[in-house]
Amino acid sequence: MKTKITLFTAFLLSICVYAQDNKNVSSEMDKYTKKIDSIVQSEKTNMNIELDKLDERLKGNNASVTEEKSKRRKEIAEKYEQIINEKIENEKSELETATKELVKFTVLNPNKKYSLTVDSYPGGVLFRKKRVMLPKDYLHSVKLSVGFLGTSLVTKNEPLGFFNGDSEIKNGFNSSYLALRYENQLGSFKSPFFYRFGVGYRSDRFVPKQDKVFSQNEDYLYLHDFTKGAFKKTGLYNCYITIPLEVKWVLNPKYVDHENVKYIDNRKTQMYIVAGLYGGVRVTSFIYNKFSTDYSKRIVERETVSNGVNNFLVGGKFGIGYGGVGLFIQKDFTPTFNNDALLLSKYGLQVGLELASINF
Repeated sequence: MKTKITLFTAFLLSICVYAQDNKNVSSEMDKYTKKIDSIVQSEKTNMNIELDKLDERLKGNNASVTEEKSKRRKEIAEKYEQIINEKIENEKSELETATKELVKFTVLNPNKKYSLTVDSYPGGVLFRKKRVMLPKDYLHSVKLSVGFLGTSLVTKNEPLGFFNGDSEIKNGFNSSYLALRYENQLGSFKSPFFYRFGVGYRSDRFVPKQDKVFSQNEDYLYLHDFTKGAFKKTGLYNCYITIPLEVKWVLNPKYVDHENVKYIDNRKTQMYIVAGLYGGVRVTSFIYNKFSTDYSKRIVERETVSNGVNNFLVGGKFGIGYGGVGLFIQKDFTPTFNNDALLLSKYGLQVGLELASINF
């Protein structure tokens, strides 16, 4: 029994020392160590009480009493050794769990250092520290997303008229965005709902129809025919810093059990619906024209827009996604262009495709 307890104690001590660099492993080991120590101390106390009672009953120094006392003490010691071994055996499953966590930590951190690993999934990758990750650790993350937007302008009376032929702006994937969002679970560990917020950068490009270009004077922003040469590329660019606030609903949640607690398994590829609001502040607007003449094959003009564009925007978003790929529609509730812009359609409507995301 002494050998078993000594080896067991040495094993636990080595685990505890090694696990100091990882609070998750350390917590498991501390809990297990305390439980085993409690078992040993409790049964040792009971054994000492029984041995004291034996000494009270068997008094004397003659050979028969001494022999009987030695025999009974050995029986008592063997009895409590068996009791301790049985109780430790009952805790075997918990020891196996703790040992598995230690093995993971040993393999992932041979030098007790942290580094990054990459886990791929449809439409994205996950960067995470090389340490033992528990199911709850996957329920919150920071995500960097990249997407492309098909931008159109609509009127206030036709807020969803994406294919409205009366718009002066061409439809097409002329815009893009980059967003850094924090995501966390709403409610219990089994909840399929998550909230997301963060900061983003959105660049909208508006290309006029009928070979027209944007121009401006001291009072107005307007469209007119291009007469300087043969133009190759044109557009008005609006760039915004945005603040998105969204709610995500996982449609096909899968679950995992850990320490008798059920968690939604956020490592699995999921289908989801997302809805939210966003606000934005315009940081720059400019007109870009690239054209050629008889004297030069490449002339580029870039002019800062001084009027006709609103400085703030507010809008709503709704979409569906799978893994890191998402398709969504978002509508600006406030007009992109103000009364100084001589346009019929002034409200932004966008269909977006999120193609890649990186989780940290």
